[in-house]
Order: sequence, then C-alpha cells, then structure tokens
Amino acid sequence: MVKPAYVTVEPRLATMDEGAAGAEGAAGPAGAAGSAGAADAAGTLGREPDRLPASRREVPELLWRDSVGSTNTELVRLAADSELPSFTTLVTTDQTAGRGRLDRAWIAPAGTALAVSVLVRAHGDRPIDGATLGWLPLAAGAAMFDAVAAVLPRRVRVGIKWPNDVQLDESKVCGILSELVPPSTASPGIAVVIGAGLNLTITAEQLPVPTATSLVLAGADARDPAGLIDRVLSAYLRSLTASVTQLWRDGGDAERSGLHAVVVQRCSTLGREVRVELPGGARLLGRAVGIDALGRLEVRDDADRVRAVAAGDIIHLR
Repeated sequence: MVKPAYVTVEPRLATMDEGAAGAEGAAGPAGAAGSAGAADAAGTLGREPDRLPASRREVPELLWRDSVGSTNTELVRLAADSELPSFTTLVTTDQTAGRGRLDRAWIAPAGTALAVSVLVRAHGDRPIDGATLGWLPLAAGAAMFDAVAAVLPRRVRVGIKWPNDVQLDESKVCGILSELVPPSTASPGIAVVIGAGLNLTITAEQLPVPTATSLVLAGADARDPAGLIDRVLSAYLRSLTASVTQLWRDGGDAERSGLHAVVVQRCSTLGREVRVELPGGARLLGRAVGIDALGRLEVRDDADRVRAVAAGDIIHLR
C-alpha cells in the first residue's frame, strides 16, 4: 500500500484520522464483539448497502466498507481521482486502525461505532483558503450536533466542546478530525477529508474512558440499528453539505453564511472557565468569551487580555 502524503497548513487540519469518540489512548481488541444487534446490523449493511436509502440521497456517492483500517486514509487515497465528486462519503461500522489526536490508536468493537469521512473540494474557481479551512471542522461539529440531537430524548443536553467534540451531558459521543489532501497530477485542486467517529451502541462496560458515552447509553432507540445509522448519517450529511455549500456561496465568509452564528449557539465551551493545553506544553487559563472570524476560540485571561486559540486541548473547569 502506498502511504499517502499529507500537508498541514492549519492546526485543526492535521495529519490525523478519527477513531471513535472519547477513545484516545485506549486500544481495544480488533474485531471484538459488540452488542448482537449492532454487530448484526453492521454485517447486513455490508451485504446490502442500499439499506442506507436516506443517506444515499444526500450525497453524490456513498461508499460502504464492511471493514476498513481508516475511513480518512481510504478516502484520501481515493481523492487522488479528480472524478471523485465533492461530498463523496465513505462509511463503516468496523474501523480497525482509527487514530485520534497525537496518533493515539483506538479500535472500537465491531458494529458499535460509526466512522464516516466526507470529501470536500473547492467550489468553482474559488480556492480553499486558510480562513475557510478553519471553519470546515466546525461546520462538521455543528452538523453532528443536529444529527445527534434529533435521535435523543430532549432531556439530554447536547453541546459542542470547541472546536467540534460533540458531548451528551458533558460526555463525549463524537469526535471530528480533518486532514488536508495535497494536490496531485490527476487532481490538482486542494481538497479536505472530514472524518467523524460516533459511538452508537457501545455499552457502559465497553467504554474506553469514563468521559465517553454512546447514543444508546443516552437513550437513543436502537431496536432498529440500521435505521438508527441511516437517520443519524442522513441528517449529518444533509446539514454538513448545506452549511459548506452556503459557505462557498458566501465566499468563505462564515458570518455572512450564518455558520458562525450556528457554531456559537451550539458551543458549550463559551462562557466557561477553561484550561487550554497548548501545542508545545504551555497552558492558558481563562474564560472562553467568543469565536473569532477564523473559527478560533477567544479566551480572556486573568490579566483581561483576550487570546485567540487555533489549536489545543480544552478542559472545562466549571
């Protein structure tokens, strides 16, 4: 296998692939059995991919894999084909070599988590610039917020911990990591692959860390696992494609397109006292007060100075 080349021009678009939510640093056995219903659903979907009818209507091409090392890595490889259209989506419920931040490996029990990667290409003649790049992962987080909230009881508090960790009652259910696809001879334009890992039917005993959760643990109805996947995936793709398309139409301006307002409304980090673990080991303490025009988190420190954070681990203090 030829290892794809990666180029990083923005901190939130690093060379990382997404496993499943909240699982960094906790590796599980490859192919471990999940709940019987979820495992059966995953196998059935692999044989009959047309059982994702709603999701297929939302994108030009939806690719199903019974099992794959990493949906991000696979879609980056496929993106070298210039004929592969924007919003092509690759999906599996058995990702065996997903990676989270800092290349930490994690493998979810087969059939218990959804891994989905979406290819985003530049629209028309407009290039993907740095300002636009920063908003793509945030758009994905907002889209997953909407998708998850639609299948959960209203009592569950859904929020986004900046930049795009989707949380249910402060526990992580979905993580999103994106990577920049470098131009090639066959596909000279810059593209981005947005990867998401969503915990579907992971049980309390299977959780890799106590700060993680799953849709089922939060009260989602999983009597029809395949139907649950299609409802969540179709809603996510519909919201993501709509917000990115509008962002292109408005020249990459997140405020004009409405994306900035949507992200601010859903971001549970704003107004909180936070500790930011910055790249290189430095720390920043303060209150999260806003999100700027580039999608960076604005933190006011004890000296009343506001700093814009482009990348870092966010810890909610209170």
